[in-house]
Amino acid sequence: MASSLLRPHSPSSLFTSTSHYSTLRTLPPSIPHSPTTRIFSYNNSVKCGLLEPSNIVNGKPIIPVMNGTTLPKFIEPERAERTVNKNGNRLKLFSGTANTVLSQEIARYMALELGKITIKHFADGEIYVQLQESVRGCNVYLIQPTSAPANENLMELKIMIDACRRASAKNITAVIPYFGYARADRKTQGRESIAAKLVANLITKAGADRVLACDLHSGQSMGYFDIPVDHVHCQPVILDYLASKSINANDLVVVSPDVGGVARARTFAKKLSDAPLAIVDKRRHGHNVAEVMNLIGDVKGKVAVMVDDMIDTAGTISKGAALLHAEGAREVYACCTHAVFSPPAIERLSSGLFQEVIVTNTIPVADKNYFPQLTVLTVANLLGETIWRIHDDTSVSSIFE
Repeated sequence: MASSLLRPHSPSSLFTSTSHYSTLRTLPPSIPHSPTTRIFSYNNSVKCGLLEPSNIVNGKPIIPVMNGTTLPKFIEPERAERTVNKNGNRLKLFSGTANTVLSQEIARYMALELGKITIKHFADGEIYVQLQESVRGCNVYLIQPTSAPANENLMELKIMIDACRRASAKNITAVIPYFGYARADRKTQGRESIAAKLVANLITKAGADRVLACDLHSGQSMGYFDIPVDHVHCQPVILDYLASKSINANDLVVVSPDVGGVARARTFAKKLSDAPLAIVDKRRHGHNVAEVMNLIGDVKGKVAVMVDDMIDTAGTISKGAALLHAEGAREVYACCTHAVFSPPAIERLSSGLFQEVIVTNTIPVADKNYFPQLTVLTVANLLGETIWRIHDDTSVSSIFE
């Protein structure tokens, strides 16, 4: 049922649910089969049904994708009955170039077509945007994560917003699955900028009326915007996938890779059968440089699930995983929303420390960055449902209750 993910479960099994992963995309044939990925046994536990019990199909890693007819259990089914009022507040979706696949999946879930837009670059790198259809009086949603190249994608988003504003759109919502510069959200040393506030001002001044973002690095970033912000948590998507794993609840421990992520990990652990919590004490000596010092909590003989909002160079999470193995953890899973994957992340993540690395597609993962232990979950249904609720003026937070 819809609430089964969101409350503690009996110790006999991790989850009880039904499958919604009815579409599978196979990865390029060049991706090898992982000798470390094993098939779980389901004899002594209850699970949600996948077409395959792991992320391997015919010897190839797969990406579970939710289609528009089978909804995840944390989304109410009445969405299928909705239609766009073409005579009233019309809804239009436009995609930037940063993540067109996710935009297409969102449009497919919402039973809409992406709006026609021209985006190109002049010889000197300047960005040109022209809408190819009228948006006068429409509620417009612009889908564009500000991932790498961050500056180019951010500028593209601002120009798209400006084009819609000058074309007399009624309301403009910037749908930002990944909000770049979110880590620069405070001053930790003298003479530093707070770039997250600056970027929020730029998006607002460009003409956005609302922002929809996924798993911001810190909650205070919402306050940097002088316009409404809908903050979507992607944990339900990951939790729903973990329902397919036949892991006894007594064997689970949720691990925060640093002290700053304790609140996020605690929320995740509460929904994951109220699992115990462990914390990696990390001392950082510079940007993208981390040194693990100590572990708070017991992981001996446990299945450790590390939870973070993003994986960039994977230095923090890989050193944390090495510490967990040294402390006796049986298996280590890594779960995060944003797969930034800056070098040398792939080498670290595929080194054998992790049983599985579970991420979402808020940022597109390049073919060269796939490795056998990687599973990418789509957030298209979650974002599509959120857009519908914003358009219908209904509750968004109730999705996560």
